[in-house]
Amino acid sequence: MKEILEDYTLSKDTTKKKGLIKEIGVVGAGSTGQDIIIVVARAGFDVVMLDVSQERINEIMITIGLKLDKMINRWGMTNSDKKAILSRIVTTVDFSSLKNCDIVIESVNSKKSVSNLEIRKDVFKKIEENVPIKTIIVSNASTVLISDLSNILKYQERAIGVHFISPITTVPLVEVNKCVITNSYTVKTIDKFAKMLNKDIINVTASPGNISTRLIIPLINEACELLMEGVGTVSDIDKTLMKGYGMQSGPFTLADKIGLDKLVKWMNGLYNEFGDIKYKPSPLIKRLVRTKLYGKHVGEGFYLYSGGKRICKSGSIINLGRNK
Repeated sequence: MKEILEDYTLSKDTTKKKGLIKEIGVVGAGSTGQDIIIVVARAGFDVVMLDVSQERINEIMITIGLKLDKMINRWGMTNSDKKAILSRIVTTVDFSSLKNCDIVIESVNSKKSVSNLEIRKDVFKKIEENVPIKTIIVSNASTVLISDLSNILKYQERAIGVHFISPITTVPLVEVNKCVITNSYTVKTIDKFAKMLNKDIINVTASPGNISTRLIIPLINEACELLMEGVGTVSDIDKTLMKGYGMQSGPFTLADKIGLDKLVKWMNGLYNEFGDIKYKPSPLIKRLVRTKLYGKHVGEGFYLYSGGKRICKSGSIINLGRNK
């Protein structure tokens, strides 16, 4: 049941009529951005999707269509639902198209192995230059403090972190991370927005990594240690945590699902922030990344993926599980 958002405003000096949140912008439509777009459009909001080129946008829309087809097959979505979702998505390469958005969510992802902080700050700046003062600017970054992004803004009180936990389309949870000067309007509006997406809210006191990422990274690193020591196989370690402790995914399945290229950036970011060895990327993860075995989205990581199935590797860990 949808909840109406009532009469919030940052300033009485605004040309836009007060009322409902209707339009959401999403800047950066990689895999995470696509899932955010689906969830937001499914909840009935109009979405402005911005990415780097029309060619890239065409590819993204095909991928979103395929993701919706999977949801039809697995989760009971109908073809009519798919058409309704796609009809609410407007695509653009121009930041000025965000001018009517009530909330804009930054979800950029660079293929570089270094931090995306400067890229994200540039995106924040471009968003602010093209939206009204009342527009809330959100980052989905999981290992970046929102205060490190908001300092590029003229109106820093409108910035907030909202981490959508993967898989975004099924996990009913978001982590909300505010900075010291985030104002009450921004917090209240994001709370209402999250509820309209049917997401429970975890309020996080300013910390890179929030709760979810800071917990899962040491777990994955320790699983890699067990694997390198020969204590257990990839599948046995995963099965132990799934069958023994009720986890939906084991650490290696989860790492492959996140993407090892993305995971190593999270690890480096937290290690640089805290200097704690538990966040430092395992040598095994770095080896997989160097060989571009990034996980499920490329067909191989800790596991092989073929025909929609996850397959255990039979080779030595020395050869990254390959038979050589």
